Amino acid sequence: MTVILDEAAIRRALTRIAHEILERNKGVDGCVLVGIRTRGIYLARRLAERIAAIEGVHVPVGELDITLYRDDLSLKGGDQPKVRGSHIPVDVTGKTVILIDDVIYTGRTARAALDAIIDYGRPRRIQLAVLIDRGHRELPIRPDYVGKNVPTARNEIVDVQLVEVDGQDQVVLRKRETTA
Repeated sequence: MTVILDEAAIRRALTRIAHEILERNKGVDGCVLVGIRTRGIYLARRLAERIAAIEGVHVPVGELDITLYRDDLSLKGGDQPKVRGSHIPVDVTGKTVILIDDVIYTGRTARAALDAIIDYGRPRRIQLAVLIDRGHRELPIRPDYVGKNVPTARNEIVDVQLVEVDGQDQVVLRKRETTA
């Protein structure tokens, strides 16, 4: 196991992303941050706090559950997926929606999030922010904001741990356990 980002590095990456969002959008007027469940929600809230500290402006934060939009539900056996629901506090029509996730890998989660957010209205534009980009895209999707690019092998796992869920802030890279 290798620690890729510690607590301070996560904080710095989110601060940088907040500045990039402000710069690219010339502020946050008309922007909505939407975290992809689960860890994306907490990252979106942290980004909103950073933006408020920098600009003194509150940006709305929503939560997006993409469970029913995934293209791999039929491939996953076992129990029915748990749908926890989405909450978008404002109408997204005509807004800049910034989707936030912890890791981008194949791009399938981002594609599902695009489908899900469109069901809420017609945004003026959609941007994507991720804490970690680990490569290996299967779809032509590229994030607009990246905390850290981490080249990985397919047999590796990027594990984002956030204090709100896991009791600590860190990102670790570990080998996938093989079953014999």
